[in-house]
Amino acid sequence: MESWHRNRLSAGQAGFVESRFPGVRLLNDLSWNLVDTTVLEVEHGERRYVVKAAGPANRHIGREIAAHGSFTGIWASKDRAPSLVTASRGLNLLVTEYLDGSPVEGRAAEYDADTYLQAGQLLRAFHAQAVRVDPQYEDAATAKAMAWLDKPQQMDKAAAEKARNILASYRPEPVRAVPTHGDWQPRNWLMNGTELRIIDFGRFEFRPALSDFCRLAAQQWRSGPELEEAFFKGYGFDPRESRLWNITQLREAVSTAAWAFQVGDREFEEQGHHMLRDALANY
Repeated sequence: MESWHRNRLSAGQAGFVESRFPGVRLLNDLSWNLVDTTVLEVEHGERRYVVKAAGPANRHIGREIAAHGSFTGIWASKDRAPSLVTASRGLNLLVTEYLDGSPVEGRAAEYDADTYLQAGQLLRAFHAQAVRVDPQYEDAATAKAMAWLDKPQQMDKAAAEKARNILASYRPEPVRAVPTHGDWQPRNWLMNGTELRIIDFGRFEFRPALSDFCRLAAQQWRSGPELEEAFFKGYGFDPRESRLWNITQLREAVSTAAWAFQVGDREFEEQGHHMLRDALANY
């Protein structure tokens, strides 16, 4: 067995990649090292690929495979997202084409209005591909947020209790669900010249469209209202409605603070605490 993967993949996963890309070479380990997802930039012949893999309990790889198998083609066909090359659900692994571009996060493009105009246009096209009425989504999402409150976390006790009471009294209704990215923010955007490109579909799922706005509302839009304006100019309209938007922000805040605490991401956890304070101010 070659050591190109530096023990980042299981024997089965490494064998799967080697059987399809003989002589594959590791270029970069792009893993975040917060969860058990491994992300490797590799080279085979004259082409570069990204290998993503995880352990059997990880759900993100399966979501990403589902996204590539159904809805990312609208972007991939225009080189705005990577194309799927091969995958194995049994091994929890996929390989995509490598997508050129510089990360938007931490660069000038993160606060450039044109970035958000493109982000709005791309996301609207993605959302518009399908719609389904889901009578169970809100109930499940609320129960999941309640479950996060019961796990180890460091939220302010009074805030956590208020959040619990709001969630417990919330009466879910059927919602219109569309294909969503699930982590729509500059961390998952690349800029190739002046063209915005999209990566990482590990949180793909059918949800209300406005759920894809939560990260931006909690981060870049807080200090850049012109970015929010550019985004909705590209998106075409603002679908946020107070009742659903408020509860979505609250659930997102709870899950962010609790999840970040569990994986040891202190900066993201602090963001979750800010999100929680903002969300509770709406009640």
